[in-house]
Amino acid sequence: MTFPSIKRSALLVALAGGLLVPAGCQPGGNGTPGSTSTPTSGTVAVAVDETFAPILQAQVDTFGKLYPDAHVQLRFEPEENAMVDLVNGKVDVAVVSRELNAEETAAFAKQTIYPHTTRIGIDGLAVVLHPSNPDSLLTIDQLRAIFTGKNTTWSQVSGQKKLGDINIVFDASRSSTARFVRDSLTKGAALTARVFAAKSNPALLDYVAAHPNAIGVVGVNWISDHDDPAAMKFFRKVRVAGITARPNPKPDDFIQPYQVNLAFKTPAQLAQYPELQNYPLRRNLYIINREARTGLGTGFTSFVAGKNGQLIFQKSGLLPALMQARVVTTPKR
Repeated sequence: MTFPSIKRSALLVALAGGLLVPAGCQPGGNGTPGSTSTPTSGTVAVAVDETFAPILQAQVDTFGKLYPDAHVQLRFEPEENAMVDLVNGKVDVAVVSRELNAEETAAFAKQTIYPHTTRIGIDGLAVVLHPSNPDSLLTIDQLRAIFTGKNTTWSQVSGQKKLGDINIVFDASRSSTARFVRDSLTKGAALTARVFAAKSNPALLDYVAAHPNAIGVVGVNWISDHDDPAAMKFFRKVRVAGITARPNPKPDDFIQPYQVNLAFKTPAQLAQYPELQNYPLRRNLYIINREARTGLGTGFTSFVAGKNGQLIFQKSGLLPALMQARVVTTPKR
């Protein structure tokens, strides 16, 4: 199974929505005390979960070309650190894969600040393996057994003995990827002690490419943009596993985090088209803005959530938030 392959049935997506330009040009909190910014000028600091570095860098590059007086300073860091910086006012905007929790909401309320959270896309976590690993089709139950330490060797997964012990690698110990696996895959169970952090997504991909017994989890935007030479370089180094949550699956049941598989299929659609399913490792992407006034943080948020920003998501391989999915079937050959 190769990553760019096409299934017989697919979801075709149509992009809707436009850029909402905030009114007014008032001083805003932009991470630079005493400075003044407007929706299209000034300086703002944005904390970004490092998992989403490629797609947010593309957003900033395009935004900067459209608005030369706008200076968006990205800080790539683990999700937990990004949220701490947002609460403490070191940045005015954060891009993460979750909404504010109760503790963070209470902390903002004490500051009389009420951040605005906007869903901007849907991400898929890709399970990556060494190209020589024959175990490229994995069920959610198998992944859960691997990440909790129930299965510690590849022979326990499929009887393959030559690969030996399973080496599990994440990008960072406090990253959104590790949190998602704990919350959604292991259902709160502790991760095995065999897990280690590579300290960055590029380092994770390089490690998996060099170790036949490794397994890693990476945001799909690192390997999905076919117009990005860096993404294609990483993609050619690893194998993307097909995943399914179905019991007793057939080979065709395993799917990869294609953009089309990230689109949510309703129960009615799944009943009508049983060959379709929702990719099990999908999650929402949010931009959280704490600006009290309409400044550059608000302008950048509106750009990312608007038509141009959503088109960048579409190009990168992530699923834009402003999308409508429809099912189109083609005759079987």
